Amino acid sequence: MLGNDDLVDRRVLVVDDDETVSEVAGSYLRSAGFVVDLAADGFAAIAAVDRISPDLIVLDRMLPGVDGIEACRRIRTRHSTPIIMLTALGSEEDRIAGLEAGADDYLAKPFSPRELVLRVQSVLRRSLAEFAPEPVLDRGPFHLDASARIVLMHGLPLALTVREFSLLEFMLKHPNQAFSREDLLGSVWGWTHGDLSTVTVHVRRLREKIEVDPTQPVMLRTVWGIGYRFEIEETSGDGDELA
Repeated sequence: MLGNDDLVDRRVLVVDDDETVSEVAGSYLRSAGFVVDLAADGFAAIAAVDRISPDLIVLDRMLPGVDGIEACRRIRTRHSTPIIMLTALGSEEDRIAGLEAGADDYLAKPFSPRELVLRVQSVLRRSLAEFAPEPVLDRGPFHLDASARIVLMHGLPLALTVREFSLLEFMLKHPNQAFSREDLLGSVWGWTHGDLSTVTVHVRRLREKIEVDPTQPVMLRTVWGIGYRFEIEETSGDGDELA
């Protein structure tokens, strides 16, 4: 299991037009062992991601030029870098907008710098764990190689974010079992508590990429009163590993 020592010298890009927020966040992250780069607007953030390839992005929702939502969308078209969205807008709709744009997590302003560090560490550990050697999974139309972070559906690659990949991997490992949103929040996100709409949004986004009709899912199905179940035929044979 990855620890915080494995995160030392990982590069974090902090994007916020409030210089005080950027400096305080950067100071705490540097103290935790991260290399920190700063950007003050959406255009600078997009350029920085292409230029320095950060391991994680902390992205403010309200930015001059290109706002955080649009910057997140543009980054997502070219990179799967984990993104934590900062938002001073506390509505559920605003949080969902960030998640739907491709953010992996969000943190409401004002926030504790120590909580930001913990969130960054949590998201990065899960992201890096995707590259740890794991058995290759072949179930139904899916071929998932966690060590290469590749998933194919009917032989064609799927473009998934870190959280979408983790969610699909978890469901493929536990086919035909029902899980509550609380179960998924703990198993996929590693959170003991949090906004359950995070799970709902990621399920919806994953359905849009794997279902023929996302409004009538046949694989990632809703189990009313419980949560979700991934219905798929389990591969017959000795196991999931490929030679």
